[in-house]
Amino acid sequence: MMEIRFLSLANREVDDAVQRYEAREENLSREFLDELDRVVRLVRFYPYAGMQVEPEIRRFLFTRFPYSLIYGIDEKTVRRDSRCQSASPT
Repeated sequence: MMEIRFLSLANREVDDAVQRYEAREENLSREFLDELDRVVRLVRFYPYAGMQVEPEIRRFLFTRFPYSLIYGIDEKTVRRDSRCQSASPT
């Protein structure tokens, strides 16, 4: 199982999305965080499951939200990069 390390800009993007979804509908931010957790767990166990977008960068699409987890893999760590949105949320 790989270690996950979130970059600070990625954390800010998640915080912004949570605030946006919470303002939109009650519990929608919780559902977003649940989806993020599901994707992170999958990437931890199957780091090569995401689509390769650059030589050392992969992307794993969220199922329900217009986001993707963009990440790089080094020896024992999956780095969650700041480029997390695949489309602008509405």
